[in-house]
Amino acid sequence: MRLTHYTDYAMRVLLYLGGKAGEQLSPIAEIARAYGISQNHLMKVVNDLVNAGYLESVRGRYGGVRLARLPRDINIGEVVRHTEDGFNLVDCASCVIAPACGLTGALNEALAAFMKVLDGYCLEDLLTKRRDLQWIFAAVGDDIGKQAADQAQI
Repeated sequence: MRLTHYTDYAMRVLLYLGGKAGEQLSPIAEIARAYGISQNHLMKVVNDLVNAGYLESVRGRYGGVRLARLPRDINIGEVVRHTEDGFNLVDCASCVIAPACGLTGALNEALAAFMKVLDGYCLEDLLTKRRDLQWIFAAVGDDIGKQAADQAQI
């Protein structure tokens, strides 16, 4: 099974914000820089997570996003179901042997097992090394700041 970049980015945003202490707001640009990904793509994902109630958005000069729920209240399986369009691993509808094939059932069983595992986790479970996450994001931010300063001197 392979998840889309959309789901990957959604999980990255949740992990980033979950790794932050308290109610601190984070601009989308900051999150994009931390991961080295497109701010435009991330804006779409963040907007979707806000509309779904996972994030809260504050507009304005000092605005940004933060978790709208406690990390223990954000189920990973629920997020994946929300962000993925479909889970058809193969297109059996147009296959001539579909009525006699056991592959569809096996794949459905595998998918159910995959989702059952994700349903057993919440965001808080993935943040067990929260201090390490904070340190990594701080180090990435420092590197980005140094690179910008170096570029300004050139």
